[in-house]
Formats: sequence, C-alpha cells, structure tokens
Amino acid sequence: MADYIFIRKSRNILSSFLHVILNLLLAVVSIGITLATGSYLIGIALVIVSKWRVFAVNHRYWLLNLRSSLVDFIVGFSFVLLAYCAGSTFLPVHLFLMVGYAAWLIFIKPRSSTLFTIIQAITAILLGTTTASIFAAISDSSVLVITTFIIGFAASHHVLVQGEDQDATFISLVFGLFSAEIAWLSYSWLIIYTIGTTGICVSQLSLILSVLAFAYFEVQDTIAKRKKRFKFTDVALPVLFSVAIIIILLIGFSQPRFNIH
Repeated sequence: MADYIFIRKSRNILSSFLHVILNLLLAVVSIGITLATGSYLIGIALVIVSKWRVFAVNHRYWLLNLRSSLVDFIVGFSFVLLAYCAGSTFLPVHLFLMVGYAAWLIFIKPRSSTLFTIIQAITAILLGTTTASIFAAISDSSVLVITTFIIGFAASHHVLVQGEDQDATFISLVFGLFSAEIAWLSYSWLIIYTIGTTGICVSQLSLILSVLAFAYFEVQDTIAKRKKRFKFTDVALPVLFSVAIIIILLIGFSQPRFNIH
C-alpha cells in the first residue's frame, strides 16, 4: 500500500512538472516564433493547438466548450498579437510578454477561486481591448466594436457562470453590448500609453473597461450575496473608486500626443 501511494505521488509530481514545462514552452515558443518570423499565424496556431481538448469531444459540445474557454483564447491570442505589433526587433516587451504568458498559463489560469476568476476576466479585458485598439488603427470601427463585444461577453460570462442564481448569458450579453458601445464612442479618440522605448503599451479604452468591469463584478458579487438586503452603500466604495479613476484618465491622461488616429 505504501509503495502504491509513493508511486501515485511520484506520478503526480512528474505530471505537474511536465505541465509546467509544456506551458513554459508554449509561452516562449509562441512569442519567440512570432518575433522571429514577423507573422502571428504560427503563434495563433500554437495557442489553438494547446486548446485541443475544446474540440476533442462530440461536435455538439464545441460551442459550449468555446464559450467556456473564450477568456483563455482571448488572452493567448492577445499575447501573440501584441508580440506581432511590437515588431521583429527584440525589445523588452517581448520578454515581458513571454513571462506574462507563462505566468498566465502556470499560475493564473489554473486557479478557480472567485478572486482569480475576476483577475482572469479583467486580464482578458485589459489585453484583449489593448490589442483591438492597436489593430483599430488599420481597420474601421466595426472591428473594434465587435471584438470588444466578444471580450466583454466572455469576461462577464466567465465570472457570472460561477454563480447558481444568475442568468449569466443574458447579463453577459448586456455587458458585452455596453462595452461595445463604449468602444464605439472611443473609436475616434483611441489613446495608447507607452513606457519609454520598451515597447510595452496599454490603451486608455482597456483601462476604462477594466475599471468598469471591476466595479461591475463587485456589484454583481454583492447582489448575489445579499439579495433582498442589498443597498447601494454596500458597493459605494468600489463604484466611487472606479468613477474617480476614469475621471482622472479622461481629464489628466488624454493628451493628443498619445492618440493613434
């Protein structure tokens, strides 16, 4: 019996080790090959292949699996596309993206607590909307609006589906439409913040939507817990904090020199 337990523990340790190594390789290779080839196609393909379990079932379940894995797809695609946008010359941003993607795959994505679920959703909003904002410079508003709708829906559903008493799909569609509306209003004044010559950047739209999502998730969580006893004072602090951050971004950090249009 003792030998059996030892063997099981050894296999679990080996499995965990291989899991870490494979995820680390995915992060390094997907970003590295995008940098080396100057194309995002292979990197995107690697992300899709890494999610083979989504399609390794009867085709009737593909849509359900895709919906439940949307946040992971958005984050993976965003890391690859941001590496592509940074160019084919190695910059600190490429190393940052490799480390960030590895951290996502190894430490953040496997967690299922409420806190980490919210972190995962906001990460998808932050990275996904930043990527969409950059590509919006070479496309029209429909690309940004549709992409932001999908990101908003996926992030909301990712969090709300954890609850049992909420219509996650309907509420998430509303949040997706709300996010898309903000993206449409922001299209003519898309602003990108950069950190020196590192290549690291983030869009103002993604920050605004991330802050709004934080307040939204706090309100939803409080409503679910308190139900009929819910009062606005229960969520006043995160809501006011979010409003203050957005006002500061719009008033203090909207200089035209950051405008990508």
